[in-house]
Amino acid sequence: MAFSHLALAQLGWRAHFSRQLSLDEAACSTPARAVNVQRSGITLISERGEAHIPAATTRDLMITVGDWVLWDPVASRIERLLERSSFLARIAAGNEQRLQPIAANLDTLFVVTSCNEDFNVSRLERYLSIAHDAHIDPVIVLTKRDLCADVEVLLAALQEVAPRVPAIAVNATDSASTRDLLGWLTPAATVAFVGSSGVGKSTLVNALTSGTLVTGSIREQDGKGRHTTTSRQMIAMPGGAWLIDTPGMRELKLGAVEHGIRTTFDDVESLASRCRFRDCRHQREIGCAVLAAIAAGHLSERRLSNYLKLQREAKHAVQSVFERREAERRFGRMHKVLQEQHRRDKRKE
Repeated sequence: MAFSHLALAQLGWRAHFSRQLSLDEAACSTPARAVNVQRSGITLISERGEAHIPAATTRDLMITVGDWVLWDPVASRIERLLERSSFLARIAAGNEQRLQPIAANLDTLFVVTSCNEDFNVSRLERYLSIAHDAHIDPVIVLTKRDLCADVEVLLAALQEVAPRVPAIAVNATDSASTRDLLGWLTPAATVAFVGSSGVGKSTLVNALTSGTLVTGSIREQDGKGRHTTTSRQMIAMPGGAWLIDTPGMRELKLGAVEHGIRTTFDDVESLASRCRFRDCRHQREIGCAVLAAIAAGHLSERRLSNYLKLQREAKHAVQSVFERREAERRFGRMHKVLQEQHRRDKRKE
């Protein structure tokens, strides 16, 4: 799609970005937004139109889709990256502890799951923690409601773990069913859809953008789709909103999102504040209010288990690779000392 004659306000420009410009920058530079990010380069849109910037010239900036930059159209050069109003990222899959940008300057994050085998409350809590930490309003979207006889049961399960997060069940192939999402798709708003491959995310995006994207077929054996989105792109929607589409994420590692976890699990946090001991681990401690709530049926063991798991992941992410290696070396040295002491004690016996 070619972009032309769009005012900054139509692109999502706000006072947050204007306040970052010096007088010289306001006079000489052109604000532009990253609309498409691929390995080969970045496509920008501005009031001047569209421009493609090779990846080699932007490698150090860590630009992701939705970012605002100052662009010099004469030199075809990005001057600098503007401070984001929100930033969605994850720890990259694999052993590297590298932060992987997903999208920037979002207003709403639609967390998409389906009413089939993909429905997993623990995974949704993971997505919600990331959204809350990035200060983005999440909305849970259940797809394929036409294939499920117990939609209300699933919605009730979501209401129990995320009572303040809107949850909507839709049939992405029925345009009337998707109208409930339009309240978040206001002019110049920026939204994104995240979810595992095969949940109908691209089908839903197609329904909301009049068929902009192409979807693959579904494998019958596991209900997973052949996800066709290979780049992160920002799509102009019929009502004036901007939609950021991202590839499906099968392995979603948390970064340092302690704030997001506290917000997502505010019920557990509230209970934990009433524990007898401040350093209570909620396992076997006497006077643990969290365990008491589980025993009384007010909290599920699954929710506590996922809370503790995500806390461990977030704490692990806080440490740098160097710090973890140093800790491992110190532990190794201490282990050797203890083993040597144990051998000496055995010889004395």
